[in-house]
Amino acid sequence: MDFGSINPVLLLASVMVSATPILFAAIGELVVERSGVLNLGVEGMMVTGAVVGFAVAVNTGAPLPGFAAAALASAVLSLTFGVLTQVFLSNQVATGLGLTLVGLGLSALIGKPYEGMKSPTLPRIDLGPLTDLPVVGRLVFGHDIMVYVALALVAGVWAFLRYTRAGLILRAAGENHDAAHALGYKVIRIRLASIFFGGACAGLGGAYLSLVRVPQWTEGMTAGAGWIALAIVVFASWRPWWVLVGAYLFGGVTVLQLNLQAAGAQVPVALLSASPYLVTILVLVVISARGHHGAPGSLGRPFHASQ
Repeated sequence: MDFGSINPVLLLASVMVSATPILFAAIGELVVERSGVLNLGVEGMMVTGAVVGFAVAVNTGAPLPGFAAAALASAVLSLTFGVLTQVFLSNQVATGLGLTLVGLGLSALIGKPYEGMKSPTLPRIDLGPLTDLPVVGRLVFGHDIMVYVALALVAGVWAFLRYTRAGLILRAAGENHDAAHALGYKVIRIRLASIFFGGACAGLGGAYLSLVRVPQWTEGMTAGAGWIALAIVVFASWRPWWVLVGAYLFGGVTVLQLNLQAAGAQVPVALLSASPYLVTILVLVVISARGHHGAPGSLGRPFHASQ
């Protein structure tokens, strides 16, 4: 095996790109769960964002309208989940799984005419001398704008939840929705807004897959990324900065196994390909054994204003 063929700087830069779609989806799901809602439909929203973003980008000839359309389409799709679970009090787990199935089927239908096409993609941002710096330039300043948007989103969500009154209200709805309602807060509205935001983030993650990471449409191209995003929220104990760590950990494992395959590692390809998911399962087992999770107190519990 030729380890010399693996460039560590390019490897780390690739980790940032690989982690970005999962980071978008995970930070959106974190906000949803901090409001007290468990949405297992992240995979369906991501794949919907991937196909809608790709279709719009191909037809407009520009990737940014594709990202905007992907965020809107997935957010609207997530509202169906929100209405069913928050207004009609349907089971959140079953409805989320149904949302995933709907998203997978809908994306296959919409994406059929676009198979085999190439989409316009985002260029890397050129910051002049900063981009030309050795090591740091390629690692920090050599990415497309959505990588930095994802990082800014993590910082924004952290600041929102920690320092703003609206963030405190959202956390209150997630910890004890009955107490929040007794104080006069509109729990259902808060949760619907959170679900809309989470859907938009999942759509951006899906669009990043089809417009940047692999600039083409392939049915089922999310390949379980939505489920990984859900696992990362648990891994992070519902804390934004740990979501960043989890996304980069998974992205690192994914990129490393691809580089090991290219370097001719004497390990079965199937095992290398499965390694990101095996690591995720291992991490969740360790977290479960630890006992303390830090989940919001009202997570997954139905709320009705008349209670």
